[in-house]
Amino acid sequence: MIYSTGNWPRSVGIGDFNNDTHLDIIVTNQNDNTISVLLGYGNGSFANQKKYSTGSGPVSVAISDFNNDTHLDIVVANLDNNTISVLLGYGNGSFEKQTTYPTGSSPQSVAIGDFNNDIHLDIVVANYGDNTTSVLLGYGNGSFANQMKYSTGSAPLSVAIGDFNNDIHLDIIVANYGDNTISVLIGYGNGSFANQMKYSTGSAPLSVAIGDFNNDTHLDIIVANYGDNTISVLIGYGNGSFANQTKYLSGSGPNFVAVGDFNNDTRLDIVVANWNNNTMSILLGYGNGFFANQKTYPTGTSPSSIAIGDFNNDTRLDIVVANLNGHNVMVYLGYPKEGFLNQMKLITGNGSRPKSFAIGDFNNDGQTDIVVANSRTNNVGIFLRYGNGSFANQITYSTDFSPWAVAVGDFNNDTILDIVTVNHGNDTIGIFLGS
Repeated sequence: MIYSTGNWPRSVGIGDFNNDTHLDIIVTNQNDNTISVLLGYGNGSFANQKKYSTGSGPVSVAISDFNNDTHLDIVVANLDNNTISVLLGYGNGSFEKQTTYPTGSSPQSVAIGDFNNDIHLDIVVANYGDNTTSVLLGYGNGSFANQMKYSTGSAPLSVAIGDFNNDIHLDIIVANYGDNTISVLIGYGNGSFANQMKYSTGSAPLSVAIGDFNNDTHLDIIVANYGDNTISVLIGYGNGSFANQTKYLSGSGPNFVAVGDFNNDTRLDIVVANWNNNTMSILLGYGNGFFANQKTYPTGTSPSSIAIGDFNNDTRLDIVVANLNGHNVMVYLGYPKEGFLNQMKLITGNGSRPKSFAIGDFNNDGQTDIVVANSRTNNVGIFLRYGNGSFANQITYSTDFSPWAVAVGDFNNDTILDIVTVNHGNDTIGIFLGS
């Protein structure tokens, strides 16, 4: 499923911005200095984007509640004017205008945590241009203190947060693109940090993520190495130090990495965005710190960022990928025993403007079928799935004017799935009983 964004979608995040229990998507658009917010319907589909202004060159986004009003807020790193933008959320899917704060030179990545144990969230930024990280302590009302800076390796591009030495204080890890290392900065719990300790990675590390990959309760590190098409896994000892890297092959030009349990075996897996060959790689974890060989899936042009969540409330993790040169995001729904469905295009017809979709087994053959609300052609299209994973051409049924949403259920208790549409154009709903 492909959704339009602004120009050069660089980073993507997820959260429930309108408090409807459905996950929403946020995207930073580097070339038009905006973020796009796409509200989720809870069935794996999303509304059209709404855009908000940021600083110049937004390249990274993080999400949390900065003013303790139970509504999610946004922080964005602005590469071209050396700032971060904070946009406070109203809780209805909309946001205040940005407030900006200075950072170091060329901020590339942003993350959130409570570094001084005052229950107020703070911000950390990786500054590519001056080899530093900036820490901005939060006041708990949505505003932040001036930055404190710490040295890193050369050209830090990615930052993540975790407690690496089990002292209940948050620590920082940074991927240093310029010298093929990561930096670990141990936190004192008062908002300050020790000098960096460095560990070798592969060539040109671009992205870093954290998880417990061997189930020893100690946090481990994973790094995407753009220069040699690998990922590095560094197992943590629980005292703030790490073992030497173990490397795995990825696709060409890995530039973003994330972690989740994609096959519901309680073991953490890895997903990587591969910039050069327009794919993402999934490496399933064995739970002992080792991983299976990658399985690849096609993406759009120049995948630049990944976020993970359950977008259709089926308890399986789904993936959203921001495709920078494709000017879109793509959503991949997790599927039992199959990993992620490879992208396939199902034709809904010229000018159909598909607005929403739902899934179910409409012909009781044990296969999951798809129903789509076609808002411009005033119909729903049903795609029946074959046992080999492909779909038949759509069968259409007329609706009232401009159906915008569709849902599925057994409305007459005959064990056969029925369909309901919401028709935006004339304020009605339509019921289709299954036969």
